[in-house]
Amino acid sequence: MKPSGFFRAAVALSISFIPGSASAHGSEASIVLLLPTGYYLAGAALAVAASFLLLAFMPVHLSDKIAAARLPLGSVPNLAPWISSSLAFLFLTTLVASGLLGTRDPVGNPLPTMIWTIWWVCFTVLQSITGPLWPHLNPWTGPRFILRKLSGRPAGEGAALPLRPSIGYLIAIAQFSMFAWFELIDLAPSDPERLAMAVSGYWLVNLLGAMLCGEPFWMRYAEPFSIFFGLIGRLSPFDRKPIEGDRTQIALAWPGRGLIDTAGLPLIAVLFILLTLSTVAFDGFSRTFLWLSAIDINPLEFPGRSVVVTSGTLGLIGMFVAQSTLYLGSVALGCALAGSTGHWKAAAGRLIYSIVPISLAFQAAHYLTTVLIDGQNALIAISDPFSLGWNLFGTADDHTTTSFLNTLDGVTRIFNAETAIITAGHVVGIVMAHLIALRIFKTPKAAVLSQIPLAVMMVSYTAFGLWLLATPRI
Repeated sequence: MKPSGFFRAAVALSISFIPGSASAHGSEASIVLLLPTGYYLAGAALAVAASFLLLAFMPVHLSDKIAAARLPLGSVPNLAPWISSSLAFLFLTTLVASGLLGTRDPVGNPLPTMIWTIWWVCFTVLQSITGPLWPHLNPWTGPRFILRKLSGRPAGEGAALPLRPSIGYLIAIAQFSMFAWFELIDLAPSDPERLAMAVSGYWLVNLLGAMLCGEPFWMRYAEPFSIFFGLIGRLSPFDRKPIEGDRTQIALAWPGRGLIDTAGLPLIAVLFILLTLSTVAFDGFSRTFLWLSAIDINPLEFPGRSVVVTSGTLGLIGMFVAQSTLYLGSVALGCALAGSTGHWKAAAGRLIYSIVPISLAFQAAHYLTTVLIDGQNALIAISDPFSLGWNLFGTADDHTTTSFLNTLDGVTRIFNAETAIITAGHVVGIVMAHLIALRIFKTPKAAVLSQIPLAVMMVSYTAFGLWLLATPRI
């Protein structure tokens, strides 16, 4: 089948935006890939078909089998998290030092690409495959353990300043809001020195929080990435179960099984999750010609972030309000259809888990090209983190290539991967929503009825993600 004229035009437009080197994730995009209309429509149709077929025709016994199925793969010893956490802290310290002492070029300095692309994008997706890694790689557990050993005091074990979980979630919302604003709105989030200071401040605030309120409480309720990565990790198809002998059994299971039977969250925690999802959505939407035209900015002559600080801040808030309204409204309407109007808050606290894989898939697809380019930048920069002429890993003299974007075959592969990722995430989310609904409502019919509004919202969100890949953006 020959490529359509639109497809060739999309490829040509994609290539025309390729510069000499790609910018970091935290700065303005430099690559534009447009998803052909045919792929967009096919992806949306597949999502709709999968949604309604799974909701309407999946037998209850099959649903139970899917939820309970486990294929044991073996067991692994439980490792002391303070060791890996200490190593992660040393690595982060090196990156911060490179931000302060190395080149001010965001591409040549390893800190921006490691934070915005490798950690925030790649590490997030990796945990959806491997399971939770953040408990072992966060930069606080190790230092706190060492402080406790050196001081002889139970630093961070108990709560010198006890707080309610709801206050903890409010702190998490505040911290993630500042992170999102810095990433998407701040004038120079990829400036190495500026980013190094921000990372250092964030680390110190959360170390003090863990010491005052107790690390278990702080990491469960107040440190936003511990909460977020914990949810992402439980999407993994590798289910973990503690067994005797200080070991953990690993089994293959349906993706998201770790969240299906998880207790519901309070409304404030639901809002935190919706905040994380809406941030990713606005990151893509804020770069579209549609948004820029709406705020009276010529996308072909983008004047810089200083001009869009106010509109960007309002847009970020608006996306959160819109997504929260749509989700909570869909759940409330679904409960009304199922005859359980009074239980919508409890249902919202459990069904929120089914939104996570769709958001993850959107993030993976939206930043796929960024990862392919910035991943190369990170490998080059990490060999000479302080711009001293080092070549630690033999990659300092390499050059970033975008040749895979210069051919029809290369761009086609990226388009196919993006569509497949988004569609797969939607299917996982729909199955999770159905399995959770069967546990909330008394009858399969009520469960299906309750899912109709949420399914429409999910499909709309998937179509929105595909539209973002199909529309022109800076």
